[in-house]
Amino acid sequence: MTIFKEIVDEEFLTVSETKGLLADIEADRALDEERELPYELARAIDHVNQFTVLEPDDAQDLVTDLQEIEKVDEPTAYKIANLLPRNRSELRSVYAQQRYSLSGDELDDILNVVAKYA
Repeated sequence: MTIFKEIVDEEFLTVSETKGLLADIEADRALDEERELPYELARAIDHVNQFTVLEPDDAQDLVTDLQEIEKVDEPTAYKIANLLPRNRSELRSVYAQQRYSLSGDELDDILNVVAKYA
């Protein structure tokens, strides 16, 4: 017998937004001295602390600006905002699993938007 959990809601987050949520969880856990941080939670907190570059508002503005570009859907916009690619090859890796490829001009348009924030 297997038990499956139902997905109730799904929401995309930037690394910056995740950092804020994990900081709240860490603060709540710190109040109880007997309660340890699970390994996975501690690793997640370390990860967001290491890789967060933008403030949450700036990251959300970047996602909004990216979604205005024709070939950037919501999941891809969040992935780009989290990775902040600096050149065409890094950006191509984001699109590696897509069924289409972007032209040089389209890649440059996306990189120009990222450059405004990074």
